[in-house]
Amino acid sequence: MGRTIFITGGASGIGRAVARHFAARGWRVGLGDVDEAGMAETLALLPAGAGSACPLDVRDPAQWADALGRFAGESGRIDVLFNNAGIAYGGDLLALSEDEIDRLIAVNLRGVLNGARAAHPHLRRTAPGSCLLNTASAAALYGTGGIAVYSATKSAVRAITEALDGEWEADGIAVRSLMPSFIDTPLLAGPANASTSRAKRDAVVAAGLEFTPVERVAEAAWDAVHGGRLHTLVGKTARKLGFAARWAPGIIRRRGKAIRSSG
Repeated sequence: MGRTIFITGGASGIGRAVARHFAARGWRVGLGDVDEAGMAETLALLPAGAGSACPLDVRDPAQWADALGRFAGESGRIDVLFNNAGIAYGGDLLALSEDEIDRLIAVNLRGVLNGARAAHPHLRRTAPGSCLLNTASAAALYGTGGIAVYSATKSAVRAITEALDGEWEADGIAVRSLMPSFIDTPLLAGPANASTSRAKRDAVVAAGLEFTPVERVAEAAWDAVHGGRLHTLVGKTARKLGFAARWAPGIIRRRGKAIRSSG
């Protein structure tokens, strides 16, 4: 029986790229997302019969149980859960509404916890060799002005990955994270928050930062599932930030303040 991966946020961006990468290598793919039209577009890009989709709001544990149960019933197993669904709001903390803060925490943090809890029994049945893969971010390497809440949620995902890597070792389940820098996906298309009309993508361009191709993230996901590295940094910005956060955090702090004061 072939190996399988269930991907949240599979309607576009990183989720779609990872679905295509794994399906091209013979894996069966399950997609979960609130965007049913987007999931249909992703399925159309996969080899015939290689995938299926289920509506999923990651904030709802009952929907998680239903989606993973259906996929496991169709495919006979779940080898990897890719906890990838996430949202992004930018802007200073005081510029965000209470609803925006609550949604960031509910989707980016609680959604990852819900996925881990729902996936554990499925992954334990296919262990050893099964994997929980979480999408964190380069923003988890050092708190960044202008995305304080987003950075906090992704730092939490990093911590969850580290904690579960220890908790689930006895079950034979690997736990890994991806920490990409900026990826030019629909996540950056809209405004940073409700108080501005400036697209998140424009802010990245104005800061002179590079975009990492989404296909590179898909390759990193494959390597993370099959390798032993706990956190995989993806993109030049992520690697530079990772180095500086470890060896020269003062430089990051000063640069962050300079960017905020000139913005």
